Amino acid sequence: MSIQSGEAMQTVICRKATETDVDELYELIEGYAQKGIMLPRSRQALSRLIDTFVVAELDEQIVGCGSLFKLGSDLVEIRSLGITEGHKGMGIGSKLISKLLEEAKRQGLPKVMALTYEVAFFIKNGFHVVEKEIFPEKVWTDCVHCPKQERCDEIAVLKILN
Repeated sequence: MSIQSGEAMQTVICRKATETDVDELYELIEGYAQKGIMLPRSRQALSRLIDTFVVAELDEQIVGCGSLFKLGSDLVEIRSLGITEGHKGMGIGSKLISKLLEEAKRQGLPKVMALTYEVAFFIKNGFHVVEKEIFPEKVWTDCVHCPKQERCDEIAVLKILN
């Protein structure tokens, strides 16, 4: 994917994250976590889970990320999806979603869910709104530890892969 920046065309590359990306991933996710939009991830956790992440890179800088977290034999969650300030609205998030969906298909996982505040973005990418309660795997894995558990305001979305 190429984007126009001033006079030059720049290419955004989506790729699997590597250990050398941990610090940039941490900074990106921490920015969202401080706003209460995303759960924080320690550098150690990111290092341990690095093979679940994809990154969007522009001019050798990470401008976006996302990960897949397996919740069951047929269900995976998109987590930690974020774009750096100044790069939103350029299609980078959709490119990351596409890469994550490819990976879910490769792993044979037919259902992809997310909890989000950006419902319109996920609908644009083929997801539909569902009740959170249909994902007990998510509730017992993460929600039990979340400070917002009793007053969760995120919306659940789901996409069934063919």
